[in-house]
Amino acid sequence: MNKGLFGFLTIFIALFVGALYYTDTIQGPFISALNKIKSSYRNSTEFIENSIDKYFFQARKIDELKNKLKQYEKNHLLMQQLASQMNDLVKENNSTLKTNPDAELVRTISYAKFGDTNRIWLETKELDKSKVYGLVYKEQVAGIVVCENSKSLGLLNKDIQSSYAVYIGEELAPGIAHGNNSKNLVVKFIPAWFKIKAGDEVISSGLDEIFFKGLRVGKVISVSKAQGYQTAIVEPYYEANDPSYFHMIRRVK
Repeated sequence: MNKGLFGFLTIFIALFVGALYYTDTIQGPFISALNKIKSSYRNSTEFIENSIDKYFFQARKIDELKNKLKQYEKNHLLMQQLASQMNDLVKENNSTLKTNPDAELVRTISYAKFGDTNRIWLETKELDKSKVYGLVYKEQVAGIVVCENSKSLGLLNKDIQSSYAVYIGEELAPGIAHGNNSKNLVVKFIPAWFKIKAGDEVISSGLDEIFFKGLRVGKVISVSKAQGYQTAIVEPYYEANDPSYFHMIRRVK
């Protein structure tokens, strides 16, 4: 291959990769096609894995245990919300309990954009475009889910658009947690009269009806004050280890 042709191919590949990374017009259809391929690939690999399991082990027992595990994870998540409401009911013995929570297991398809590990496409049932849904991994807040271009987009904790209401410490100081595309989370608008400190645990408050109250978010590592409010830097419990499945909270009550 002569130098001229090699140089032309190098420039062409560089331009194509650059356009693919920075241009949504080109990237959108490309990612949609990839998502369909990846979804089919995941279905095929899971089918093969399950077939192997059924061949080498007792098929009926494996299916039973897998279904029980999925149901257990969902029920355990819902019990978090019920336990939280029961605690509130004890404090206010004249209150009434009305709850009908709903959470479902959802599967990861792929990252939404090359190089961005904070946004993922999820395989879910149809979503309400006007709603924000909670995303949970093993009782830890993982992020939120929104509908974008009729697809389910997961914004993990560290994404700058991932935002939800939290409580901090024993006094349950209210605040709004969001990502900042870095290792830790930021909790803003914490009233100045609450006493919070490094080591305080951060949980979901449930006041935004995105999450159940009491799900684990992280721990405070530093606190600062400005303009009548406090801001906390929080080390999140959830680490984006590319899990295949999450639980998505469709309805809190």
